[in-house]
This record gives sequence, structure tokens and C-alpha cells, in this order.
Amino acid sequence: MEIKGKFLELLEAKTGESQRGSWKKQDFIIETEDQFPKKVCISNWNDKVDLSALSPGAGITAHINVESREYNGNWYTDIKIWKLETESSSPPPPPADLPGFEESGEAPPWESEQGESDQDLPF
Repeated sequence: MEIKGKFLELLEAKTGESQRGSWKKQDFIIETEDQFPKKVCISNWNDKVDLSALSPGAGITAHINVESREYNGNWYTDIKIWKLETESSSPPPPPADLPGFEESGEAPPWESEQGESDQDLPF
């Protein structure tokens, strides 16, 4: 899955020890680009992706895995990132000139010529 949005905040890193060894978890918040934006907390386990270059307001696409698990009758959901893409800060290139719309001084075909009347339209 992927989520597109705006990077908001990098939260404090957490570390610990488990039976498998040491671990590190870094959470960050993005805001989606939906009609009604939502804030989503995503976890980066063991520095899977580099978050150091992100600045607040940067556009990103987070490739994620969503996983839920049950513990003592309660369900917990993790959103883990496995790939991060940042949008370039430069604006997209302007579209190429469309053929037939050069600045020749002629009126576009949808504009009536002088002397023509819209009175002959059937509606």
C-alpha cells in the first residue's frame, strides 16, 4: 500500500532490547491529500528508510504495510514503512505549446467573427 501526503513531524526515537536483539523505532506524522485530510502516524523500524532529510511540509509517498494483532482481547494496528519517496521541490515543467494555438492574432474558432450573430442558434 502507499500513502501520499505532507510530512508534518518526526517524533522521538525509541530503542529497546528483545529476545532477538536491540531494536529502534522512529515514528513520524504525515497528513494525507484527501478531500478531508487525515493525520497518520507511521513507524520506521530499525532505520528501514532514511528520515533525516525530511523537512516539515515536504510532499512524500510512503510505501507501507498495515498489520493488526490481538493481545488480551484488544486489537493493535501498526503502520510500518518499507520505502519512502520524496517529491521534488521544483515545480513541474510547463506543458509544451499546443499545435494550432499560436499567437497569430486570429480569434479562436469558438469566438464568433465580427458581423456574425448568435441569433441563428437553434436554442
